[in-house]
Amino acid sequence: MSLHPLVVDLDGTLIHTDMLHESALRALRDNPFDTLRIPFWLLKGKASLKKNLADRTDFDATSLPYNQDLLDWLKQQRAHGRKLILCTASDHSIATAIAEHLGIFDEVMASDGATNLAGKHKAETLEERFGHAGFDYVGNSRADLAVWQCARRAVVVNGSANLARKAGGYCEVTHVLPSPGRGFTTWCRVLRVHQWMKNLLLFIPLFAAHQFTSPDTWLTLFLAFISFSLCASAVYIANDLLDLESDRQHPRKCKRPFASGLVPAWIGVALAPLLLLASLTLAQHAGGDFLPWLLFYFVVTCGYSWGLKRIILVDCLILAMLYTLRIVAGAAAAGMGLSFWLLAFSVFLFLSLAFVKRYAELEVQLLNGKQKTHGRGYYSSDAPLVQTLGIASGYAAVLVLALYLNSDAVVKLYRAPEFVWGAVPVMLFWVSWMWMRAHRGEMHDDPLVFAVKDKASLLAGIVFAGVLAIGTVGWPW
Repeated sequence: MSLHPLVVDLDGTLIHTDMLHESALRALRDNPFDTLRIPFWLLKGKASLKKNLADRTDFDATSLPYNQDLLDWLKQQRAHGRKLILCTASDHSIATAIAEHLGIFDEVMASDGATNLAGKHKAETLEERFGHAGFDYVGNSRADLAVWQCARRAVVVNGSANLARKAGGYCEVTHVLPSPGRGFTTWCRVLRVHQWMKNLLLFIPLFAAHQFTSPDTWLTLFLAFISFSLCASAVYIANDLLDLESDRQHPRKCKRPFASGLVPAWIGVALAPLLLLASLTLAQHAGGDFLPWLLFYFVVTCGYSWGLKRIILVDCLILAMLYTLRIVAGAAAAGMGLSFWLLAFSVFLFLSLAFVKRYAELEVQLLNGKQKTHGRGYYSSDAPLVQTLGIASGYAAVLVLALYLNSDAVVKLYRAPEFVWGAVPVMLFWVSWMWMRAHRGEMHDDPLVFAVKDKASLLAGIVFAGVLAIGTVGWPW
């Protein structure tokens, strides 16, 4: 076994992310005005930019998406007596924190605010230190080709077959650790396509008003649905990018594409504005007052991502508002009015679901022995109170429904209004069922996603729709 030192790259190699990108995103989230200074820092060189960002942001080395296969292999090399050196273009303070956490590196070489240790600079520094072909190098990108030109052996990580072939033209390639595949399913997860079902709420005013016969209205609402979905995906991407550390500390959210490093952060930064642009273009064709409500939704969700979600109780009120906004936007696109009853019912019901979501997260934190939810204003001990508030909100929604069924509007819309009362026990069951499942720790992070997959919820939905249908048309006999 050769005792030549093994030099390991950091960004995209040892970790499935880039620390410069992450530092910039944290600065955008925590100190937005600092991002205006980035061009001035960059004028002094990339190393200066990295140092300034590193000095102004914190990160948790324990939660980074490490390349576990590479890490296991490096530990084996160290066990055989090889000297391991972490050599990265990231700032020295970041590299040192990561090396101290892992505890397997004998030395750290990194950018220092003056020299950006990447590409040719990295190659020259390593060759001066160890001599030509005096070290083996582990890298992942085209920038590492300059280093492999003066290395003895190469280990290609997360690189393409073409990159490995080019590296083999300069030195012997001993190992190739391929990158995880990104297929159709991955991009669906990036866009959160499964969350688009929430945007079916845009059609609620159409059904509530019993206006099903206009093809133009259906087309308008379809365009509004696609527009809203693209806007929501842009917001989800932005939220994921700004919430990387919190997601990585969650047992399920840590598997999201950006948190796990499966998809680089820069792709999200490029994709989000493109989705938003496409959304706004479609919104203009949807007509009505849909565009202003879409913009309002976007502004509120941005506020939620940037800080409102960290304010206790306000976060749940905002979530309830965002659900209700979909109904309001649907009515605006179709040119329909909204009844007091529908808005009141929606607000209370969605507030209950927002509390379900937060309660489920608190239960996970409690099971993991954590006293406080990362990135939120809640303590695990708040779970019983959140549960009480959520159940009260859910039952308030059912009460609004019951009062609505005693109004004059029901007589005008339904031929057999007495049958519509069957919707009340169905809603009572469903609200209670959702909270029962949450109490048992069986609730998904998103209650609506859970409901779509839950047999009891689906059955309740079918019965609810059936009761309304019978009330609308009356008994066939």
